Amino acid sequence: MPTYVFDRERGIMVDKATREPMVDEATRARPLQTPMTYSDLPGYRSPIDGSWIEGRRARAYDLQKNNCVDAGDLSSGPRKLKNAKFAEKHGVTHLLER
Repeated sequence: MPTYVFDRERGIMVDKATREPMVDEATRARPLQTPMTYSDLPGYRSPIDGSWIEGRRARAYDLQKNNCVDAGDLSSGPRKLKNAKFAEKHGVTHLLER
């Protein structure tokens, strides 16, 4: 699979090795290869300490600074609690149980 780069002089995407221009699907048998991009996060006030967060990097720093983790990083497996009595009361696994 060829790798494409942007040629500033011609203003188009070209094959990195051959410098041939990238063509559309009507001219080529396989689908058009284009770079995948996504926008940054809009600014918001941190729910942790109220500071202003602007972008993904600032969000990561805010989580790290406040010793927090992204909820998406938490496992969805069975919950394990430290307190054996509380775990038994709520029907979840205690950390020492295997």
